Amino acid sequence: MPRGRATRRAFLGTVAALAATAAFAVSPAQAAAWETSEQWGTWENGGYTLYNNIWGSGAGSQTIWADSFSDWGVRADHPNTGGIKSYPNAKKVVNRRIADIGSLSSHYDVTVPSSGAYNTSYDIWDTDYDHEIMLWVNQTGAVGPLGSHQADVALGGHSWSVYKGDNGSNNVYSFLRTSDSTSGTVDMKPVLDWITEQGWMSADETIGDVQFGYEITSSAGGLEFTTNDFGVSSG
Repeated sequence: MPRGRATRRAFLGTVAALAATAAFAVSPAQAAAWETSEQWGTWENGGYTLYNNIWGSGAGSQTIWADSFSDWGVRADHPNTGGIKSYPNAKKVVNRRIADIGSLSSHYDVTVPSSGAYNTSYDIWDTDYDHEIMLWVNQTGAVGPLGSHQADVALGGHSWSVYKGDNGSNNVYSFLRTSDSTSGTVDMKPVLDWITEQGWMSADETIGDVQFGYEITSSAGGLEFTTNDFGVSSG
């Protein structure tokens, strides 16, 4: 074979190999089982509902992805302005009277950014949506609870600073963990019992949704919120 042809074939082979290597290097990571940037996008999995829930005015872009109800995350780029922009979350429906709940707990493990303004929280609702119970397990930036400070209590394995307010549509009871946590277990039954002992709710109220997610005020430039593990247990 003439030398020039052999050289050309070797060169073309090298180019093809480099192209294949480059294509492999830039190929995207495996896609999640579900992903959406829709404002109200939802996905059902394992008895839970995942919800993108971009509800506040002046919101930017937000994408939620999930491999399961316990393995999901959010990429959010909301402007550095006041007011809550979104609450992407995973929800479990309980539908039991407080008096009939023997146990209600949840575990969580998250990776959250060090910048922005947000809280990682549970949002627990009665079926009529008259009462909202928020349990903040961590917070960053200029965020704060609705209402006025009521008490400092130790309940469900955590110490909380308790606030009570009204947003015009429902009562809001906010329990802010006194030291931030990115993983742990919360026993919610003692929290519910304490609220009924204050006369704020009746033990005959039925607990509907137990939600867990990220209440985001700002995440300018794009921030990542990851739920590594999560689940709700009741009995």
